[in-house]
Amino acid sequence: VQLQASGGGLVQPGGSLTLSCVASGFTFGNYDMSWIRQAPGKGPEWVSAINSGGSRTYYADSVKGRFIIFRDNVKNTLHLQMLDLKPEDTAVYYCAPTSVWEDTAYWGQGTLVTVSS
Repeated sequence: VQLQASGGGLVQPGGSLTLSCVASGFTFGNYDMSWIRQAPGKGPEWVSAINSGGSRTYYADSVKGRFIIFRDNVKNTLHLQMLDLKPEDTAVYYCAPTSVWEDTAYWGQGTLVTVSS
C-alpha cells in the first residue's frame, strides 16, 4: 500500500485548497477511503470518508459544510476540496483506507495545510 498526498500549502482564513492522494499497491476502487489530519501536538482526527464507489460521503462535524470528498477510481486518486478554511484546520493531512484509518502505518506521505493570516 502506497499513498501520497499533495496539494497542501499556506492559505489565509476563508481561503480554499484541494488536496489529492494518489494510491498504488492495492485495488483502490475496492476500498472505502478516508482523510485524516493531525495538528501540531495533537492526536489524529478523522476528517471525512467516502465509500468505494463514491456515492456515499461522511464528514466530521468540524468540517461538515466546508469540505467535500470525492474520488476518481480510474486515476486511483482521492481528493478533498476544502472551503472556508479556518486556522484550526491547520494540520498534516493524510489519506488511508477507512478500515485502517487509525493505523499510521497506512497513512503514507501527508501534506501540510497551514491556515494563517
